[in-house]
Amino acid sequence: MAETDFWKGHGTENDFVLLPGDAEVTPERVRALCDRRAGIGGDGVIRAVGDGSHWFMDYYNADGSLSEMCGNGIRVFALHLREEHHATFPLEIGTRDGIKVLSESELGFSADMGSPRVVGTSTISVGDRTWPAVHVDMGNPHAVVFVDDLDDAGPLHDPPVHDPADYPDGVNVEFVVRRGPGHVAMRVHERGSGETRSCGTGACAVMVAAARADGAAYPATYRVDVPGGTLAVTLDGSLDQDGRVHLDGPAVIVARGTTAL
Repeated sequence: MAETDFWKGHGTENDFVLLPGDAEVTPERVRALCDRRAGIGGDGVIRAVGDGSHWFMDYYNADGSLSEMCGNGIRVFALHLREEHHATFPLEIGTRDGIKVLSESELGFSADMGSPRVVGTSTISVGDRTWPAVHVDMGNPHAVVFVDDLDDAGPLHDPPVHDPADYPDGVNVEFVVRRGPGHVAMRVHERGSGETRSCGTGACAVMVAAARADGAAYPATYRVDVPGGTLAVTLDGSLDQDGRVHLDGPAVIVARGTTAL
């Protein structure tokens, strides 16, 4: 196979391999690229599809499956477009969940993630423990579980158990503890990638569930601590008024090179 340019980046240690738009992408190649021992290593692959004025984030989970949206990945993608393609901001980026608008911020980049939907409730189990969960749709499905201690979720080697009727396409599961007013911490098991150091859409879902439970006044901003750092999430209006979520956090490019994987 011919060599292909690649870039490696992360947002709060949620890491990705970026490829140019003409790169061949198959599930097998995504798995090879994301392999942390035999490949470059990553939680997913982003293919930069565009013509210099219009861009689409073609995103794949580490197991090769497609994903609708990635909040940390789109900030890394924005940084890549600024550095490699001289993109200016605010910038519209297409995703499988529609157009997202990215702006530069003090933390790095802020992404308008759109209006969330609280679908209802479900249950999530790990081992012999079961918790109620809030089903939040951020373009991709999330089950938000409030726990007493983040260690309650165990090692998260395997996906938490859910009723397939609740999440027929699988689900990202966030385990959350409160740290103080407007401040939470989380761990996450992402469908198709396993436990990751951060999840941007997951942080948004957590903020929505916490603000709803807190009866927060809007606009409301929460600090969301993840194992890989800290994100700021703002809900600019109530869910009844189609409030929109804004995700703010860092993005870093750590390597560039070529690969024949």
